[in-house]
Amino acid sequence: MQVKTKAIVLSSLKFQEKSLIVKCFTHSSGLKSYFVRSAFSGRKSNQKIAYFQPLSILEIEAVHKNKGTLEHFKEIKISTPFQTIHTDIFKSTMVLFLSEVLYHSIHEEEKNELLFDFLETALLWLDHNDEIANFHLILLLETTKYLGFYPDISDIDQSFFDMRDGQFTPFIGIDSLTEHQTNLFKKLVSLKFDNNQKIFHVVERQIVLKILMDYYRLHLDGFKNPKSLDVLKEVFS
Repeated sequence: MQVKTKAIVLSSLKFQEKSLIVKCFTHSSGLKSYFVRSAFSGRKSNQKIAYFQPLSILEIEAVHKNKGTLEHFKEIKISTPFQTIHTDIFKSTMVLFLSEVLYHSIHEEEKNELLFDFLETALLWLDHNDEIANFHLILLLETTKYLGFYPDISDIDQSFFDMRDGQFTPFIGIDSLTEHQTNLFKKLVSLKFDNNQKIFHVVERQIVLKILMDYYRLHLDGFKNPKSLDVLKEVFS
C-alpha cells in the first residue's frame, strides 16, 4: 500500500557500510521501520543522513507492505525545518534523550494521531523557545496521557503518590513517593510548556526526572532507561 504521511524519526541505525534502518512514528500508521539503501554513498548522502536526526519531522511517501518487514521510502522531505533544535547543545541533548524514551515506549503499529499531533506541536514549541529547562519533564508526563497511564489527579490534595496505582493517596505504600517527592510531582502536574521554567532547582529537576523514569518502567513492559540519560544529566547539571 502506498501512503503519504508525516513521520517523526525515533532512531536510525547504520546497517553494513552504506545503509540505514530508520524507525519512525508515523501519523497514518503508528510505528514503522524503514530500510534506506546507500544512505552513506553518493553526492546526496549528507542530505539523506540529515533527514534522520532524532525527532526530525518528515513528510514521506512510502510503500507499506504491512508484513512485519522493513518498509521502503519513495520520497522524503523535511516537513518543518528546525531552526535551533539540532544546533543548540541543550535542545539537541534533550531531543536525543526523548527520542530514546519514545523509542522504548511506542510499540504499536497502529495510528495514534493524537499522540503524533501532540509531539509535533511540542517539538515546534521547543524549536521556537529558549526557556526550556523543564520541557522534557512536561513532555514525558503529558505523553502518558496518550500511552494510557496518566496519573489520576482527582485526589491530588492527598500527601502521597502511589506510582503503581497512578493515584494520590493519604497513606504511604510500598510503591509510593515520599511526601517531598510527591510535592515535586504535583508541581510538574501543574506545569505547561510556557510556565515558569525556574520552578525547579537543578537537584529537584533530577529527582523529578528519576520519578518519571521509574513511572515509565512500572507501566511499560520492557522499558529501559535511555543510554543518553547520563549525558542529559551532565548537560543540565
